[in-house]
Amino acid sequence: MKFIPLLRNLVRENASTFVSMLLLVVVPVVVSSTLAFILYQYQDFLRELTWLQMLLYFAVISVTMAFALTPTTFVALVSGFYLGWNGFAGIVISYGIAALVGYGLAQLIDHGKMMSFLNRFEKARILMQELRNQSWSLIFLTRISPVLPFALMNFVLSLLQVNKRKFFLASIVGMLPRTLFFFWIGTQANDIIKLLQNPDSGAGGQILMISLIVISIGGLYFVFDRALKKALRNATAKNE
Repeated sequence: MKFIPLLRNLVRENASTFVSMLLLVVVPVVVSSTLAFILYQYQDFLRELTWLQMLLYFAVISVTMAFALTPTTFVALVSGFYLGWNGFAGIVISYGIAALVGYGLAQLIDHGKMMSFLNRFEKARILMQELRNQSWSLIFLTRISPVLPFALMNFVLSLLQVNKRKFFLASIVGMLPRTLFFFWIGTQANDIIKLLQNPDSGAGGQILMISLIVISIGGLYFVFDRALKKALRNATAKNE
């Protein structure tokens, strides 16, 4: 029963990290429901933003997404509704900036404690290294899924200590398919409240979302399976 003491030590030594990860899942749901009402009150203003105001908007949402105040799907829908296609490039870049901010935030909270704990175990250390070697695929596959929380994945990938440049670029590329889709839905809507309550994507949209989830799950399984097998081989070779 060595697993129970190990799990207890993992939680005790990384309590702040686990609490932060939980908040990154819960907070976006609470905040976005409040913002929906506020956005409804200022529809006319938000539809007539100047370029300077739009840049400020991109800066603000970069921070709110990084701190898990607004879900990325919420941002794509709202931005498509208010900004139209003129704002699409800014949203894509905002996702990348939010990812980097979230990465830095996780490092400040964790201080490398999680990885230090895992590095005590040879097989875990080798597995983490193998996952870092496949970081581009790992990041892309976590980003393409419409169900994996953006801010939480920032935190998890930061704990893994993946390369920042790969993290930024793979995050943007991985987010593109669902960002493009939800942004387009936003441009087609007539009412912001109805849009946020029921972003009707039709049968085609549902097929797309299911396809992205299947690609993400299948791809992540393949990446983890390959990394685990390689880690076990390397660990066995070192012990011989």
